[in-house]
Amino acid sequence: MKLKGAEIVWECLIREGVDVVYGYPGGAILPTYDALSKYPQIKHVLVRHEQGGTHMADGYARATGKVGVAMATSGPGATNMVTAIATAMMDSSPIVCITGQVPTHQLGTDAFQEADVTGVTLPVTKHNYLVYRVEDLAYILREAFFIARTGRPGPVLVDIPKDVQNASCEFVYPEDDPVLPGYHAPRPAAPELLDAAAALIHSAERPVILAGHGVIMSGATRELLELAERTQTPIALTLLGKGGIPENHPLSLGMMGMHGTGHANLAIQNADLLLAFGMRFDDRVTGNLKTYAPNAKKIHVDIDASEIHKNVRADVPIVGDLRTVLGQLLPAVRPVEHKAWWAQIRDWMEDADERDIVHQDVGERLLAAHAIHDMYKALGNKAIVVTDVGQHQMWEAQYFLHERPRSLITSGGLGTMGFGMPAAIGAAMGLKSTDVWAIVGDGGFQMTMAELATAVQERVPIKIAVINNGYLGMVRQWQEFFYEERYNATPMIMPDLMKLADAYGMLARRIKHRDEIASAVEWASGVDDGPVLLEFVVEKHDIVYPMVPAGADLHNMIRRPTPAPNDV
Repeated sequence: MKLKGAEIVWECLIREGVDVVYGYPGGAILPTYDALSKYPQIKHVLVRHEQGGTHMADGYARATGKVGVAMATSGPGATNMVTAIATAMMDSSPIVCITGQVPTHQLGTDAFQEADVTGVTLPVTKHNYLVYRVEDLAYILREAFFIARTGRPGPVLVDIPKDVQNASCEFVYPEDDPVLPGYHAPRPAAPELLDAAAALIHSAERPVILAGHGVIMSGATRELLELAERTQTPIALTLLGKGGIPENHPLSLGMMGMHGTGHANLAIQNADLLLAFGMRFDDRVTGNLKTYAPNAKKIHVDIDASEIHKNVRADVPIVGDLRTVLGQLLPAVRPVEHKAWWAQIRDWMEDADERDIVHQDVGERLLAAHAIHDMYKALGNKAIVVTDVGQHQMWEAQYFLHERPRSLITSGGLGTMGFGMPAAIGAAMGLKSTDVWAIVGDGGFQMTMAELATAVQERVPIKIAVINNGYLGMVRQWQEFFYEERYNATPMIMPDLMKLADAYGMLARRIKHRDEIASAVEWASGVDDGPVLLEFVVEKHDIVYPMVPAGADLHNMIRRPTPAPNDV
């Protein structure tokens, strides 16, 4: 059948299984929006800012495992998406962004609302396209979704000039997977590498598994636990790896890295074997590379060959899908015990328990750690949590235990403030769930709080927990430790959130004392016909412990004094 390019866009989205698009219309994308009325199968969500819409597509993708879709017009509409595209790129999230562009004959003329969006986004997309011919549009969109979801997932952008949207051609949807030059599907691991890995596992006395985002993305939880249980190997998690295994599992050490648990970091530094599964040795995980796990051999499994040897040299490098590789490795691994190693780890754990603030009485003050710990106790394993970036993000990682994959959604690699609330909207719409909680700081929340209107208009039942400490908390913490308490540009005011919620027609409560938390969480959980907001007014000068200063040795953590003083 003969269709306009604008219609081809929606026809392809339907065939790719898209059910929701987050977007903001404008002149250069208007032909595609005009065709939307012919396709009621797809829900369009009018966002309040293109960054927020792209974060929604990202949250949808991370929660569901499907490709999220965002749409914008040319020029500022497209450039407003860039931060969110970079966020998805750093965290390997599969999204497709569709942007309008000025007509092809105006390209390069500095026409109204023209921007070289493919040039701008080249460094932060897995691939991008500028479509010159309507005859190519269906094939390009098919390729875009294929590239976004296969291998190491990531964002793909398709820029469509206005005249291409208006032009017509015979529509033929390419059913077969694209054949792309340079693309190779992951292959089984070489037998000699599997043998080498098994030999290191059998000879190790102090092994540690480092479980990253790849565990979740490959669906390798069962295989990973089978290997860990068979060899009694402790498991440390990256921030994005949380939920890859149940964090209450006896072999779990919790999160590693800059704000990871003391026992996880000490175990890594004293290990003689690291099994790095689906993680990329980010600097926030390793600290000083020169002193990182100095006596450990490294087995590194990752689907992206460019990550192998990039930061840490691997003794056994394996490129492949983690679930497939572990399935190959398991038959070669026999049971092993590490009693002395576990005795040492338990000593480190006891020390960490003594330093923990969450069970200590600090008087009338409400600490963010208490708020998040008590939220976890009230919600348990039911909730999907989406965080923003900052101190609250690290406290969530420390005190909210995740027992299932995709139950924590957060910006890890780029650390994007403003991510949390819009990503929670996307996650809730993708899962059709009333148990999605956005835990955000007062700084990040104010960056994208315009999306409250989107949540209200669409009646998305997210629960927004604002941790309000009156500062850009993580920056203030660095100023306290490293800049002699010169708190330049970090104190901040917040609008009255109760009045703000009322202006949007939302329900809201303010919590100032710990004994109010459980009832407030229960109340918010019962609201299922739109968003609800809880404001936690917490201690202003609290610190996230432990902390490894940037570039320092992983074992040289700034630890909370023991016993913790009342003045935190």
